[in-house]
Amino acid sequence: MAAQESLPLRRLKQFQPLNRLTDDQLVLLASRAERRTHGPGQQVVERGVRDGLDIFLIAGSVELESIDGRKSTIDADTDKALNPIARLQPRMYNVTAIKASEFLVIQQDILNQLLRAAPVPQVEMDSGDGLGDDGSEEHHLLMEFYAELRSNQLTLPSVPDVAWKVRRTVDREDSTADHVASAISADPAMAAKLVRACNSPLYRGFSDVRNVREAVVRLGMRTTRQLVTVFSMREVFKTRQASLQKEMDKLWRHSREVAALCWVLADSATAINPEEALLAGLLHDIGVVPVLVQAEHHVNLFADQANLEHAISELRADVGTAILESWSFPANFLEATRHAEDWRHESRETAPQLVDIVIVAQLHAMIGSSQNSSLPPFDEVPAYRRLGELELNASRSLQLLTEARARVDEVHRLLSIH
Repeated sequence: MAAQESLPLRRLKQFQPLNRLTDDQLVLLASRAERRTHGPGQQVVERGVRDGLDIFLIAGSVELESIDGRKSTIDADTDKALNPIARLQPRMYNVTAIKASEFLVIQQDILNQLLRAAPVPQVEMDSGDGLGDDGSEEHHLLMEFYAELRSNQLTLPSVPDVAWKVRRTVDREDSTADHVASAISADPAMAAKLVRACNSPLYRGFSDVRNVREAVVRLGMRTTRQLVTVFSMREVFKTRQASLQKEMDKLWRHSREVAALCWVLADSATAINPEEALLAGLLHDIGVVPVLVQAEHHVNLFADQANLEHAISELRADVGTAILESWSFPANFLEATRHAEDWRHESRETAPQLVDIVIVAQLHAMIGSSQNSSLPPFDEVPAYRRLGELELNASRSLQLLTEARARVDEVHRLLSIH
């Protein structure tokens, strides 16, 4: 490893959250940061370590390996490289350089200090959102919130045990329907939900299934895995704080509506697996959950509902992505969560992606809501145009969802199974 000259400011501003800092702050940051290089095969980050560093990939490529052996790659100058690599602490991944790679290494304490002192962006001051003179205080508290997230002081929800066990079982090459059924049956409530779901109009065959194994065989292991995760998610949207449960219930209702629309859109207009789309829709706002839980500790920030909504808007994508990273979800789920409300998002693939389904479902879910006035025209949304290649124009889309209302309602009932 060797220290080198500082990066130019325009390069630093490409990274998040460095783009929130002023030029003067970036100059100070650059003077305290370190440049490191690693050769092919060298370890950059060790899983389980809490080192208090943010590490940005400047050049090259790295491989991330989670505790269950899953691997993913990050290349410099791509969207994945905009944030610190393996940012949660203690580290969730072993990170290894694939080829000669260069990194910018910053102490989290230093960056957090600078973020707290960062000025309120002019767009926030001029937004007319009623923050007025309190905008600065809110901004500083938001920066504290970011600091807690980045140093892993926020309590991120964990994957419910049964969902984790079923995922691990299905992913094993030698797994059978009996193995999966055994993992599900360890949770009698989940077993009952799966059998009832299999006998619902969405999945019913010529005869009802009578036990978990028959349900797994009829649904297939992939669909079973997705549905078990879906059913277990209801527990994540719960809190012991009565004052927050109302907000949690509201969040769950919205997530459920988007999930139902995702299922129908995927099934009717794309080749995307409907249960995968259902789960992506259910998880698109998962980042709001720890924000609501943490709200109790920031009374000044969240006493005003407008402040709470602003904080959620600021944090939902970052926190949601962090949660799904910690749950070892695939990249397409992370993309769908990060860009769920990014109406201008352009996917690089030619075929419709999970993120496109979630964005279009969100648009439909918000029609007629208080947010309707801020929605862009459908034909200006890239995700909608991508689905439009499958002849899903505005009138056809609304007609499809009107005709499919019974199926949307059935998915709602599926998500309401107790």
